[in-house]
Amino acid sequence: MVKYDIKDLGLAELGRKRMEWAEQEMPVLRLIHERFVREQPLKGIRLSACLHVTTETGNLMRTLVAGGADVVLCASNPLSTQDDLAAALVQFDKVPVYAIKGESNEIYYQHLKAALDHNPHITMDDGADLVSGVLKDRPDLISTMLGSTEETTTGVIRLRAMEADGVLTFPVIAVNDSDTKHLFDNRYGTGQSTIDGIIRATNVLLAGKNFVVGGYGYCSRGIAERARGMGSNVIVTEVDPIRALEAAMDGYRVMPMVQAAAIADFIVTATGDKHVLDARDFATMKDGCIIANSGHFNVEINITALEALSAEKRQPRAFVDQYILKDGRKINLLGEGRLINLASAEGHPSAVMDMSFANQALAAEFLVKQKGKLSNGVHALSKELDREIAALKLKAMGVGIDVLTAEQEHYLKSWQEGT
Repeated sequence: MVKYDIKDLGLAELGRKRMEWAEQEMPVLRLIHERFVREQPLKGIRLSACLHVTTETGNLMRTLVAGGADVVLCASNPLSTQDDLAAALVQFDKVPVYAIKGESNEIYYQHLKAALDHNPHITMDDGADLVSGVLKDRPDLISTMLGSTEETTTGVIRLRAMEADGVLTFPVIAVNDSDTKHLFDNRYGTGQSTIDGIIRATNVLLAGKNFVVGGYGYCSRGIAERARGMGSNVIVTEVDPIRALEAAMDGYRVMPMVQAAAIADFIVTATGDKHVLDARDFATMKDGCIIANSGHFNVEINITALEALSAEKRQPRAFVDQYILKDGRKINLLGEGRLINLASAEGHPSAVMDMSFANQALAAEFLVKQKGKLSNGVHALSKELDREIAALKLKAMGVGIDVLTAEQEHYLKSWQEGT
């Protein structure tokens, strides 16, 4: 019997169909799946994954199982689960899944515990919650762990903090540091899916509106680019002078958040830090301002401060909490301040997750091959693997590129020939 905690097993057939639809846009992961079936590189490995439970994740789980892994999956965010997909994995693939869309924080942590009770050799994280759980609650697992893999910018930030504190006692592969992950998933995936989530939640026109983006990392760049493409007047806020300069030279207005908040129609945060939107920003916002977060954790918006300023809270639409301030202004918070692209939409398109999850599958294989050889701390996959994934993706897209001639290769490796 497969153990699980999901919403409704009766949704499995719908989830299976949607997973197969997503798989059509994931040719690189499909090639890895085919090789894993032949080679069984993960045979005998117990793997606990804490990821957004989406159709793309379903195809990753199938690939890991095809490679011989004994897999358990839980959600990495209380609002990011697609319940039909969770049911499909349980029903058709016999993968234990612990994930329910809208689960309470208490249930969320119960599900994390269930994943760790699998006694994993490898954990696969989206936000470093499993790693944190191992270090805080289950240090007994460390002696048999090969390591972990991490999907997100936020998770890598947490992991580097653990490394700096000297508490990270096993190797972790920072999948997010791979170019075929953050240059595409973060920028194109977050950009498109965030705008999709906002539109689904509000059905408000973006064209002609002031759209503020908190941060100018790769996720924020994608959001800013897509908002501009929808006709918005985009404003960027930053704390890093280099990124602020980039945003300015990319044609965006750049200003402090408290100044931008006063003229914003939309504000989206995607920084990985806390209280990017705070009480002083709420105090200046226009009546009807729509605020959302696309960073991993819901701490980017200080919801406690917003509640303290409010006299009433109501929900005019699904995924919209309308706070009526004591002075009568209304501020509309989307998706409870959680990842709006997964709270009210379907997350990143399959085509970009194809590369991200190819990296995840190869990172798990890498940990097995490097057993006992990696130092404790944060590691990146090789550039050779990055180029291999990119080449496979280009081939699948029908895109050809040039190849260096022998003369060109020699020139690049020599110094004698100049002007």
